[in-house]
Order: sequence, then C-alpha cells, then structure tokens
Amino acid sequence: MLSPADIDSILDEIEGGRRDAFRWIVREWSLSIRGYLGSQLHHLDAVDDLAQEVFITAFRSLSAFRRGEDFGAWLRGIARHKLLAYFRSSARRDSALERFRQEVVECVEADLEAGASGDPAEVMERLLRCIAKLPVKLRRVVHAGLEELKPAAMAEELSTSVGAIYQLHYRANQLLRQCLREEAS
Repeated sequence: MLSPADIDSILDEIEGGRRDAFRWIVREWSLSIRGYLGSQLHHLDAVDDLAQEVFITAFRSLSAFRRGEDFGAWLRGIARHKLLAYFRSSARRDSALERFRQEVVECVEADLEAGASGDPAEVMERLLRCIAKLPVKLRRVVHAGLEELKPAAMAEELSTSVGAIYQLHYRANQLLRQCLREEAS
C-alpha cells in the first residue's frame, strides 16, 4: 500500500511531466475501485468502463486533490459520482426503451390479434416469409429485436445512432404489418 509520502512523490512526478507515473495510482487502487463499482453493478463491462472513467477523471482532476487527505477516499468519491451518473443515464435509457416497446405493442396489437386467430403454423410461415422479404438492414434489426439485443449494441454493429435503430425498427414493423395483410388476403 502506498503511503501518503509515496502518493506525494507520485503526484510530484506527474506534475513534473512524467504522466506515466499515474500507472502506480491505477495499480494501487484499481482493484479497490472495481470492487466498489462491482458491488453496485451486475455487468462486468459497465464496471470496467466506469473504472476507466474514474481514473481518467482522477488524472484530469489531480490538481483538485488536497495533499495529505485520503487519496483512496477521493477516488471512491469520484467513483460514487460516476456511478450515480450511470444510474441516471440507465434509468432514462430504460424508460425510453419501455415507452418505445409500449408504442410498438399498441401499433401492432390489432394485427397480432387478427393474426393469432388463424392457424399458428400458417401465421408463423407468413411472418417468416415477410421477414425474408425485408431489406437486409431491416431484417437484421428484426432479428436483433427477437434476440433481445440492446439498441445501443445494434447501433454500434451497424455504425449508426440508437435513434436510427428505433426508426429502422419502426419501419420494419410497418413493412411487416403491410406484408402480413397482403399475405392474408
């Protein structure tokens, strides 16, 4: 464990232009910060991302650290703020996704009810034929929805925005409804 004198020495090196000295701080507190974040989160990717953000913020804010105080507590404070921001962001994203799901259900509910009244195997066959007729990008969005792939992951895969994924999903649903109506008649 680094002593306060060690921390001061590392901070002096960083201030003197040896930025790579910060690695000693990361090595010393990485496990502790990841453990703290991991106790609050269930996704390892989110823990890794937030830990990285904590250390980046700490590096950029070193001048705000008051020497002589507990450096670990200062890092945990940064981690706590990053965690709260993550929870706020996740709640907004989850809320938007739930509203989107509700809108989609409302849009296709009547069509689903009409389709469910027929032979399930026949309805499924028609649906699969309609999906196969979709353009490749729309077909991929439909499959991603069936696989419960997050819109953000899909946006990254297609090199586009999350909003564009929602629009593609909406367009795919419109085309599928139209196709199912045509197939039924």
